[in-house]
Amino acid sequence: MELPLVKNDVGCRQGSGRIWGYFLHNMKAQGLAPSKTVIGYIAAWLGLAVVLMADLSPTIASYPAQAVLAVIVWSCIVWVTEAVPVGVTGLMIPMLLVVTKAVPKVPEAFGGFVLDVSFMTLGAFMFAAILSAAKLDTRIALFVLNKMKAVRVGKIIVALFTTNMALSLVVPAANARSATMLPIVNGVIGLFGDSTAESKAKKAIVISCIVYATMVGGILFLTAHLPNLLMVGLFDKQLGVQISWLQWLWLHLPIVGMFPLMYWIVNFTFRSNKVEVPGGMERLQKEQLELGKTRGHEWVTLAIFAFAAIMWMLEDVHKIKSGMMTLIAIGVFFIPGIFQLKWVTVQNKTIWGTWLLLCGALSMSAAMGSSGLARQMAALIYPWVSGHGWIAGLLIIILATRIIRLGMLSNIASVAMLAPVLLEMAPLLNMNPVALTLLVGNIDTFAFLIPTQVVAGVVAYSTNTFTMWDYFKVGFPTVIAAIAWSMLVMVPWYAYNGFPIWEPLVK
Repeated sequence: MELPLVKNDVGCRQGSGRIWGYFLHNMKAQGLAPSKTVIGYIAAWLGLAVVLMADLSPTIASYPAQAVLAVIVWSCIVWVTEAVPVGVTGLMIPMLLVVTKAVPKVPEAFGGFVLDVSFMTLGAFMFAAILSAAKLDTRIALFVLNKMKAVRVGKIIVALFTTNMALSLVVPAANARSATMLPIVNGVIGLFGDSTAESKAKKAIVISCIVYATMVGGILFLTAHLPNLLMVGLFDKQLGVQISWLQWLWLHLPIVGMFPLMYWIVNFTFRSNKVEVPGGMERLQKEQLELGKTRGHEWVTLAIFAFAAIMWMLEDVHKIKSGMMTLIAIGVFFIPGIFQLKWVTVQNKTIWGTWLLLCGALSMSAAMGSSGLARQMAALIYPWVSGHGWIAGLLIIILATRIIRLGMLSNIASVAMLAPVLLEMAPLLNMNPVALTLLVGNIDTFAFLIPTQVVAGVVAYSTNTFTMWDYFKVGFPTVIAAIAWSMLVMVPWYAYNGFPIWEPLVK
């Protein structure tokens, strides 16, 4: 648009108005909320600049750590306000890490793009694309819903929760379970329309069944969540405390009580419990009949998908990482003549933007460790906790670690960083190291404020059914409820079973 060259104030105002009108028109064309987007964008860059220029010593002891903190502030603001497309933020985060000199070398700054979990998630998105293109996600979803007669959203969530819990017994990683659930959930939400009520229903189903069921279900079974194994290994090695599979299950049985609580919070937030699949059971049965019998190429596709799931399950046997095994399965799909879909179809259905978001978040998470920021922030906790009773001390630790987790994607990396610190801190605070580590480690699983705190959240975000704000609205009360549940239920339960947090461990 060509603007007139004017010198008077009126002309300047007209020119400014035209410039703003140009940007306003483009933002609306993109489906953005102009005021929220502009405020978020400006606030993000101001936040970055303020943190970079502030004197944070001796709290933050090194410039690289301070620069990483600045990038985290920028990222959180643009994610919450959605001022920049998430895929673009995935590329800008490593760029900012390099430009601010938080990370010295480009390959290191882009390290999140080459991690095993990155390839596993990309493979999961491609699986979802393949199953969607072949309409197998709908076939699987109709099978599950018909078998459980699940028409209302409330019953659908229970059905998919149950499916996820069953997977927890055989698929030993939360990331793998979220990947397995993605096409099933995609098939379910594909049955709903775009009305306001149905949109809320899709949000409730996706967040509940891909994120909450996957993560919280992982706490219940020792082998269903890698942080569980990490903590148990540390207890054995450093404390001489052995916890078996059955002991772990018994210790964490009360966590089941969080499921109806989360169910209620999701329903209260989205008011979707009574929304039904349009057409009810008749439609489910009719659509299943219309799909007909499973054809040969569909069985082959299902077999390859099942092969990947079994290989994820047997990782301890074949020693091939889940990401690499996922890529092997993708390679099998593209053996000439295996199935009918063209690559361009899979390419167009794969959620590349969300994958870039994941990789950027992983890069930032790694930078927190390499710059020393994560450990420096953890070290800040002790002076705040020292001198308080166990209740105040535990709450301070939990709240402080929630702040640290805003910049970390990996639950595994977070527990790997926090658990050794907690084991060393517990005797100084006259607390039981097993109870303290379990409570803080398990609360870490409830990292539900923004999708980029856990891989399952990023996988759910790929469905494009909810915004970051939707996620926060239901996630914030869920995190508060989890903290309250830990203090009121898990603390006395651990004490009853020999791990009172208020007493040091007696060897």
